[in-house]
Amino acid sequence: MKKYLIDILLIIIWMGVIFSFSNQTGEFSGSLSSTLIIKVANIISKEEITPAKEEELINKYSFIVRKGAHFSIYFILALLSFNLARKIYSISPKTFIYTIIFAFIYACTDELHQAFISGRACSFIDVLIDSLGAICATTLLTIIGNIRNKGMTK
Repeated sequence: MKKYLIDILLIIIWMGVIFSFSNQTGEFSGSLSSTLIIKVANIISKEEITPAKEEELINKYSFIVRKGAHFSIYFILALLSFNLARKIYSISPKTFIYTIIFAFIYACTDELHQAFISGRACSFIDVLIDSLGAICATTLLTIIGNIRNKGMTK
């Protein structure tokens, strides 16, 4: 168990990060997304962005940024979880399946938690996006692991 302690701690810390994002009110979470969109637009744009243009950008990209955040944070959770499972089971179907199941269950509990936060809602679509992030990370790591294993056997 001691040899897995750092991996477990990293997973728990990342779960805490996800929980802290989910614990934000809808208004605060929305303002974070809006701020990110405007900061990126200011970096990319060569001209000053008017308040009307800011609102247009927020309306256009808010959904993508918010769903991209769901995908990304669960991609990272799966990377960390897969790393631990790989150490226990090596690269195997168990590693793949356990990682995805773990991420899916945490995504479900995370969405349930959001149902109790002001301005937030429980969304099965978000669970699916979270799970897709986990599936992509797990698939990528499985492919990389299999390529490495084949290279070592030659």
